[in-house]
Amino acid sequence: MTAPSSPDLPANFRAGPLRPFADTSVATIVAGFVAMMTGYTSSLVLMFQAGQAAHLTDAQISSWIWALSIGMAVTTIGLSLWFRAPTVVAWSTPGAALLISSLPHVPYAEAIGAYIVCALLLTAVGLTGWFDTLMKRIPAGIAAALLAGILFEIGIEIFHAAQVQTPLVLTMFFAYLLMKRFVPRYAIVGTLIVGIAAAAALGLLDFSHFRVAVARPVFTMPAFSVQAIVSIGIPLFVVAMASQNVPGIAVIRADGYDTPSSPLIATTGLASLVLAPFGSHGINLAAITAAICTGPHAHEDRSKRYMAAVWCGIFYLIAGIFGATIAALFAAFPQALVVSIAALALFGSIMSGLTNAMQNPKEREAALVTFMVTASGLTLLSIGAAFWGLVAGVLTQFVLNARRA
Repeated sequence: MTAPSSPDLPANFRAGPLRPFADTSVATIVAGFVAMMTGYTSSLVLMFQAGQAAHLTDAQISSWIWALSIGMAVTTIGLSLWFRAPTVVAWSTPGAALLISSLPHVPYAEAIGAYIVCALLLTAVGLTGWFDTLMKRIPAGIAAALLAGILFEIGIEIFHAAQVQTPLVLTMFFAYLLMKRFVPRYAIVGTLIVGIAAAAALGLLDFSHFRVAVARPVFTMPAFSVQAIVSIGIPLFVVAMASQNVPGIAVIRADGYDTPSSPLIATTGLASLVLAPFGSHGINLAAITAAICTGPHAHEDRSKRYMAAVWCGIFYLIAGIFGATIAALFAAFPQALVVSIAALALFGSIMSGLTNAMQNPKEREAALVTFMVTASGLTLLSIGAAFWGLVAGVLTQFVLNARRA
């Protein structure tokens, strides 16, 4: 496979033949696995909670997870290989949380119709190209601060986990420090292995509920109603754009990739459209899990980090095939292990974000406001802190520039 030539290709798009095997390393595989594991363990339970509240069958919930996983796998692998940049796609976690309260109040077929409306809106946004124009107007310092703020909330989870599972977390933390000192290239790999071994020694691994079963897609004929579109479709679209796609692009930009955003959003919109009848409430650009693949732990060579996202997509695919059992598999690992390895994997990206955020003196105050609002976890109108951090930062920058002018 050879990269096409076009004047519109991003600067990081490498010409020449694609070499996925040569560009793969242990670090890229581990980064991909940690990204996938972080995404599933952080919010998979929301789908079960929403599905049970709406009285969906086990087969429908399994199909929901299958549809999301297959969509994320295909788009993550395809976009990462095409643009030679780590492009991670994830389901909308805020959207899943929104469905816990809204899904039980509409017929399931009408909810599917609302998913389709949301997917059409996302596709239209991507195809028109206005999102690229918007993102180009966001100062680099604010984008970097947004990244740091998003990841900071996850990074400090390791210290919260230390209060619950002190021996496990301290073992992992000091193992990370030692490996970072002597074998930095394998710090995350080694820490993950030490963490699993420590969890086993402490009796924290539980595979008693694990069983293997292949997921089967269940098709639901969509129906359309104004109530479902207003209560589910439009809110899902707003949440996807504000809480997923904006910070997702910011993560990609902050780590030095200038991949155009419009084709990414259009692709995820089309994939969401195709998979909606099988239960997918929508897939979008990832932020936190993407940072695990775009940061220095994924590979020392920035041009080869795309393979971390490719491996994340491969693990998505495996999880999708066995969607009926993936929750039980991740339940075998203690939550402290999962949040700790995710936090450690994000240290490099947090440092990079903070460094870049403070480089330009004229953007420092706006970047600081962006970071603080984003890291606060503020939620207004059911929209998460990432969006409000961006709004606060841009307003601060505008006011300060107007005053100085």
